[in-house]
Amino acid sequence: MIIILKVKFEKKGTFMNNKIAAVILGAGKGTRMKSDLPKVMMPVLKKPMIRHIIDTLEDMGIDKIITVISPDGDLVKKEVAPHETCVQQEQLGTGHAVNCAKDLLKDFDGPVLVIFGDTPLITKQTFLKAAQKVREGYGVVVLGFTPDDPARYGRLKMKEDELEKIVEYKDATEQERAITFCNSGCMAFDGKHLFGLLSQIGNKNASGEFYLTDAIEIARKAGIKCTAIEGNPHEVASANTREELALLESYLKNR
Repeated sequence: MIIILKVKFEKKGTFMNNKIAAVILGAGKGTRMKSDLPKVMMPVLKKPMIRHIIDTLEDMGIDKIITVISPDGDLVKKEVAPHETCVQQEQLGTGHAVNCAKDLLKDFDGPVLVIFGDTPLITKQTFLKAAQKVREGYGVVVLGFTPDDPARYGRLKMKEDELEKIVEYKDATEQERAITFCNSGCMAFDGKHLFGLLSQIGNKNASGEFYLTDAIEIARKAGIKCTAIEGNPHEVASANTREELALLESYLKNR
């Protein structure tokens, strides 16, 4: 008996549903670090912060890695090569930064990780967990954490497994400030919804910026499910100052 198997090959330039893409926000300057280097190029254990992220994503076998850079971001572009970059001409907020990658991801319909370039310690396991939640049917997944001191972090307001909204500390009620589950900034999106959500984010706020976190409210109004997963406070730590950079080094050494 002869069995004929028909195999459907994927066309070049399209993406399979089991693939993952990543957008790294790397357009920040090193002003608060008192350095001429772009912030994501500041070293953690002698390696630029963004290189730690790239290494983790490559180890995962990520299919498409895109870094958003500033107009003078040649150093960052060289560091992340051969992966693609796109330029954010003006710093108009996190939502605007991710939207700069639209042309490079317009055909992608799998999970898309959105990673801040100054959070270099997030693990492969955490990224994969976020991507899996997208595959389970959540259009937006936020990486949260529970710090010893929630301080002025944005709060993640959950109802069972669903994320209802992200509340900034300054806008939170006393009841909401009592929430200890906080926003790390890192998110994952279903590529089918990502740019549709971004197109609806407005900038009518004090800073005149397009905030990525506004995507939660927009998604829920459209009937798109949102959730949050929890990471270790040390792995989601970021660096805006040299003191915080030293903390990242100590966390990585202890790991």
